Amino acid sequence: MPSTAPVSLEERLMLPLTLAASFGMAAAFFGTFVLPGIWLTAGLALVYLAAGLPTGLRALGALFKDHVLDIDLLMIIAALAALAVGAPLEGAVLLTLFSISGTLEHRAMGRARRAIEALMALRPETALRLSATGATEEIPVAALREGDLLVLRPGARVPVDGVLVTGEGTVDEATITGESMPVSKVPGAKLFEATVNLNSVLTMRASATVESSTVARMIDMVTEAQAARAPSETFSAWFGQRYTVAVLLGAMLAFVVLWGMGASASDALYRAAVLLVAASPCAVVISVPAAMLSALAAAARGGVLFKGGAALEALAEVKSFSFDKTGTLTTGVAEVTDLTSEIPEGRMLALLSGLEAQSEHPIAAAIRRRAEAEGLAPAAIRDVVTHPSEGITGIDEEGPIWAGNQRMLERMGARVDTAGAQRLKASAQTVTWIGRGAQLIGGVTVADRPRPSSAAGLSQLRAAGVAHLALMTGDRRPVAERIGRELGFSDAEINAELLPEDKVRLVAALAEKGRTAFVGDGVNDAAALARADVGVAMGVAGSEVALQAADVALLSEDMKRLAAARKLALRTRRIIGQNLGFALAMMVLLVISALFFDLPLPLAVIGHEGGTVLVVLNGLRLLADPIRNDLGAARKAPSHPSSQPQEVSHV
Repeated sequence: MPSTAPVSLEERLMLPLTLAASFGMAAAFFGTFVLPGIWLTAGLALVYLAAGLPTGLRALGALFKDHVLDIDLLMIIAALAALAVGAPLEGAVLLTLFSISGTLEHRAMGRARRAIEALMALRPETALRLSATGATEEIPVAALREGDLLVLRPGARVPVDGVLVTGEGTVDEATITGESMPVSKVPGAKLFEATVNLNSVLTMRASATVESSTVARMIDMVTEAQAARAPSETFSAWFGQRYTVAVLLGAMLAFVVLWGMGASASDALYRAAVLLVAASPCAVVISVPAAMLSALAAAARGGVLFKGGAALEALAEVKSFSFDKTGTLTTGVAEVTDLTSEIPEGRMLALLSGLEAQSEHPIAAAIRRRAEAEGLAPAAIRDVVTHPSEGITGIDEEGPIWAGNQRMLERMGARVDTAGAQRLKASAQTVTWIGRGAQLIGGVTVADRPRPSSAAGLSQLRAAGVAHLALMTGDRRPVAERIGRELGFSDAEINAELLPEDKVRLVAALAEKGRTAFVGDGVNDAAALARADVGVAMGVAGSEVALQAADVALLSEDMKRLAAARKLALRTRRIIGQNLGFALAMMVLLVISALFFDLPLPLAVIGHEGGTVLVVLNGLRLLADPIRNDLGAARKAPSHPSSQPQEVSHV
């Protein structure tokens, strides 16, 4: 089971040492301004030991073990320089404020890093496994294996991903997919780990282990995202290391120049220490990680997982989005949408259901679901034979009977000559006919419907300034045009009858004009997801191949999550710009003041540490981004109506 790294001794001691340094600083001030004597000496000693010694050891360790000149070393040198020139109180102020600033940064950034702990807390520790004898036993979740039968009591969390076997009820999936309303579940429905069974006793079959289940995948993605640096983070780290060396050399040069110009050694060393503090790039270095980690954590809590800061930055720069149709913009679940019959409709559906009883085709499943919904038992059909690309034949109590597509209808010599049959034939949906010999009994249309959120999500992307949206599907052109127009695509934006390699070619062409993203959920989308600058996998139920190829995963099947994720990416870019601009401006102001206006060391310390804390707090504003809490409001907003369902196509 994935777990988080243990808290180090240094992290545990950070707050107590800061409190000790603060107490020592208070004692030193008391000894300076109220009661001179032991209070001053003891207070300064406590500050230098509690704040200076750990910082110095950490900086020396980084220098000798990792060959990195840490910013902490600059602070220690400046404090020792103040002590050497007879200004120990100012050095103590520097160390105390530096310690307080570091603790505040660590605790604040810890809020952004607690996304993994929050995910871990979702998981139940035990599960009720059903034995072959029908008895239940409580076992650790880690001991579960694929195929185990599990009992879910009302209020219990689903221990691993699985499929509902018996029982019907509602499940709260908000913790995983962000769905604001409970989802009804019937036998055969997928259940996701850490969701909550609300009101029924259910039996499920595990389809994954705890190591490969939904939360495990989420934890892996969040861990990778926090470890993977965005380009701006890489630059700030590169800049910080090299600039730190330059600051140290500049302070040494300033000491030599001032001493050579006639200043006393103590005055020159003091001014060099002030310059060292004023020019330190702490705020610049922390500007990007503070915002990036906060944004990644907020996105994870809002149902969007980024595979690193680079994906977050890239999404903010995307100029065009391309979408797969089936399972992405549509539900991917076939439904019977219309029917006609020359005999009682119930009898016709029973016959169709009996013929399709053994088929695993989505159309057959849709017909069976319609019959079950109307309480119809499948008719008894024997000697069933499947005819590939045509249909199915069998024999019932009245004789031979068949069901199939237009090719089967023509082979049987049946004619479409009634008004109802003509209506079905004229639709842009998949038609299944049923008949006896040349006599047509009736037919049904089966279609895949657009997701309720698709039109609203696309509209939000357009309103946010996305220059180009494209629909890419392997479906027939008439079907693609109908669903595309319903969702607001122009004819030029609709690309139909595509093979996977065609999607890759079109995505590559869009990439030449600017950053592009592709949104899909199937195995055949993996190549296009990988080719796009940003690949977005749709839903936790998407294929594993698509999730691996994508840079971003939408845990829910709500297209409005994509628009919210792009808004978060844009806001993150703005806040990073604000942080860097403020940090650089503050650093320039302090350096100029140190060089030309005799800036006192305490003011340099306050400006340096205050600027660092401010950029961290500004970055932490992203933790409250609307992506975490606007899902309910978004679902209440009216979306584009789905006036007509579309033809089923599993492309």
